[in-house]
Amino acid sequence: MSSRRLITASERSKLDAFVVATGDATPRDQRDLMERPFFSLAKTRRTAPILYQAGDIRVEVYAVAEHGMATIWDADVLIWAASQIVEAENLGLKTSRFLRFTPYQLLTAIGRQTGARDYKLLKGALARLQSTVIRTTIRNGEHWRRHQFSWINEWEECATRDGRVEGMEFVLPDWFYRGVIDRSLVLAIDPAYFRLTGGIERWLYRVARKHAGRQPGGWLFELAHLHEKSGSLARPRDFALDLRRIVSRQSLPGYRLHIERGDRGELMRILPADLSTGPVDKRVEALGTSGAPIIGTSGAGVSGLQARKSQLSLWPETAISALNLESNSESNFSCWPGRSADNPAAPMQTPEHPAQQPSLPFGQRPGGGR
Repeated sequence: MSSRRLITASERSKLDAFVVATGDATPRDQRDLMERPFFSLAKTRRTAPILYQAGDIRVEVYAVAEHGMATIWDADVLIWAASQIVEAENLGLKTSRFLRFTPYQLLTAIGRQTGARDYKLLKGALARLQSTVIRTTIRNGEHWRRHQFSWINEWEECATRDGRVEGMEFVLPDWFYRGVIDRSLVLAIDPAYFRLTGGIERWLYRVARKHAGRQPGGWLFELAHLHEKSGSLARPRDFALDLRRIVSRQSLPGYRLHIERGDRGELMRILPADLSTGPVDKRVEALGTSGAPIIGTSGAGVSGLQARKSQLSLWPETAISALNLESNSESNFSCWPGRSADNPAAPMQTPEHPAQQPSLPFGQRPGGGR
């Protein structure tokens, strides 16, 4: 009896394609991704896992050595996908986890250039998004369970014989897609977010947008608690120095930041404010690395690079559309200092911080320049 080779059909063959043709869409982010540590914040390759727990919420993120963990710059792909899905549904169009698009559509929407290098960087981002493995109990339903997935199930590019890329396809995981089509789990973000070049800076904006929203009193966090929520490998004192520098620049669109002194240490107050309706007022200065005594990297060896290094070559100097800050119906209360925003009644919990490893952003190749 001859053996038969088992052929597994592509997931795309079972899904109707959502062809992206809506043009500009208001940037939208998924709430769960905004408040928990799902991405590396560094610009050098990271393979050390993220292990975070607050109450019954647990997030684990694992990377493979070949590609490294998906970064907060790679997450722009997911923001773009969420934006297109919500926009299409607003227009009454049918959507799917299977997206078909041109790289030009994606790159221009998130403020990237469209040269050959940028297409190559996009493919690197897709590889990291696919190879990064997430395990989480978020949205576990009536019965406790842990969901495991990657940010992209599969992807493919369509190219001509001379190598010119004409189109791309990828399949989003069901966990992410369900979190987007549920409108209560999506928030509009300021387009100026894409101009923020620091990893911690980008992460802090998402935390501000999720928790502070447009509440007059804003939101209050202990710096130590912010460090825990970030999943950063930086030492706490270096991370705190990063935050103070961001406060001094006031570069988060739509928010004002203040450092206050509490009984148990420094606090950050995040207040809504109309800072601008165009590009970020000041370009993010390349202040070097994150707070190490000899200005090396944030919590890593001196040879690596940390999230603040400028990537302005990836952000064209074009006007950015008007601010879109809508109310956050789930954040109409202040966070007690020292408590987790995931579970305000529970004591602060400290995740495991494994050995430091470098990480790779959307706009950088291993061992190469930006």
